[in-house]
Amino acid sequence: MKIRTALFKGSAAGLDGCPEWNAPEFAMIGRSNVGKSSLINALTGKEGLAKVSATPGKTRLINFFHINDRWCLVDLPGYGYAQAAQSERQSFNQTTAEYLANRGQLAHLFVLVDSRIAPQSIDLDFIAWLGAITLPFSLVLTKTEKLRPNALKAAFETFRTALIDLPRQPLEIIASSSKTGDGRRDILLRILTTIQDPPNS
Repeated sequence: MKIRTALFKGSAAGLDGCPEWNAPEFAMIGRSNVGKSSLINALTGKEGLAKVSATPGKTRLINFFHINDRWCLVDLPGYGYAQAAQSERQSFNQTTAEYLANRGQLAHLFVLVDSRIAPQSIDLDFIAWLGAITLPFSLVLTKTEKLRPNALKAAFETFRTALIDLPRQPLEIIASSSKTGDGRRDILLRILTTIQDPPNS
């Protein structure tokens, strides 16, 4: 898939503020500082489209990026930001949960995890929560350029093992690197396939 245009179309503090359009949406979610914004920039080939910050927890709104005037990438607030006030964390989580469970335009979710870190309970708890809804998702291992091939293979196996007993399984596990471009083709192929053959078609 060739990305011709990628435009930031605004932010929403909750489900009521989301754009009113029929464009299928593909959302990115993960713990704070996992590389969501960097991945969006790498996918679109537009550096600076999504704001990248060294400070975890900067994404506190739902951000929408309209691609090729046809579909949309969505940057969701990161979960697990310990320095945010508890009330703020609860608000982020509630906003995200409402979007994931009730947004009709949402076609697929990419759950991002850091490939260098063993599966964390907060990630596994979130994936387990996805069992309550029918939304298809993929697991994306980020920052894989920092791992040697054997370590990356071990990371794949570790995550596969950690997911075995969960009620929902990802459609695939994708290795990605915003720096090298690894995984870009696989993610865009998943998006293209979903657009051409929607889950509810």
